[in-house]
Amino acid sequence: MTATGTFGLSTEARNLQWLLGNLVEEVPGLRSVAVVSSDGLLLLSSDPALTAAPVKPVHTGGPRGSSADLATIVSGIASLTIGAARLMEGGGVKQTMVAMEEGSVFVMSISDGSLLGVHAAPDCDMSVVAYHMALFVGRAGHVLTPELRSELRKSMESTQ
Repeated sequence: MTATGTFGLSTEARNLQWLLGNLVEEVPGLRSVAVVSSDGLLLLSSDPALTAAPVKPVHTGGPRGSSADLATIVSGIASLTIGAARLMEGGGVKQTMVAMEEGSVFVMSISDGSLLGVHAAPDCDMSVVAYHMALFVGRAGHVLTPELRSELRKSMESTQ
């Protein structure tokens, strides 16, 4: 990942972008990755067209699945599962996975209410995806402050 487009971003924002790039590079079969705020706004993306700092593209062509689409899906899945957990008195939702014939969607909670969403190929190793997502969440959760979320939102708005 290069520093192009990162000028003006805080060290924390650049570090979070680096963590996302690392996730993308280390896990085979990822198509799209997005960090979404608790109110459904895209904060960070693997889609180079949507980020201030390019991350290695993970999906070339094919069906819908861009990070912007993924952010919408992640927000909806999270809303549904949080509601279901409340009705079932199941506590907080930690992780959700939807397996489809042509791929999988994973959603994992980050400590501040934000979400990490991943769209993966059908032949991905689900345990590897979940493991690396948990690593990302563990590393990113403590730095994703309200100030950083605001900075990331502004950064995403300026690239659209």
